Amino acid sequence: MLDPSSRPLLITIDIPIKTYDIDFASIVSNIVYLRWLEDLRIKLLEEHFPSLYQQQQTIFPILSETQITYKRPIRLFDQVTGQLWMRHLTRIKWTVQAEILCNREVATLATQTGAFVDSKRIRPVPIPSFMSQKFFEQQ
Repeated sequence: MLDPSSRPLLITIDIPIKTYDIDFASIVSNIVYLRWLEDLRIKLLEEHFPSLYQQQQTIFPILSETQITYKRPIRLFDQVTGQLWMRHLTRIKWTVQAEILCNREVATLATQTGAFVDSKRIRPVPIPSFMSQKFFEQQ
């Protein structure tokens, strides 16, 4: 794990494993990790940038890339925690980094890249200034 001080806008959630998350090999299915990453990104926005939801949906985040490295399997009764933080921010693009911990050990690493788009034109827009400011204050 990285030094927590190098994790701007860090959020952590406990992740319950549901019986329907398990595949035929009795481990968590790969597709479930995408749902967990979505839950983590939503939590990051709710916790750090609730005003995005108050802008009447004039802009919204989109994903352009997801990279996942599976280090060890997760099973039904394991204790799972997800951590996500903002890794990089430019004028237009954002990158988040995530770890899925299983019984306190790193089981999965993920990186996602995206942008914000205008809801009417469906074109990228600059990262909201309040988001950039908060990120660079914690970096």
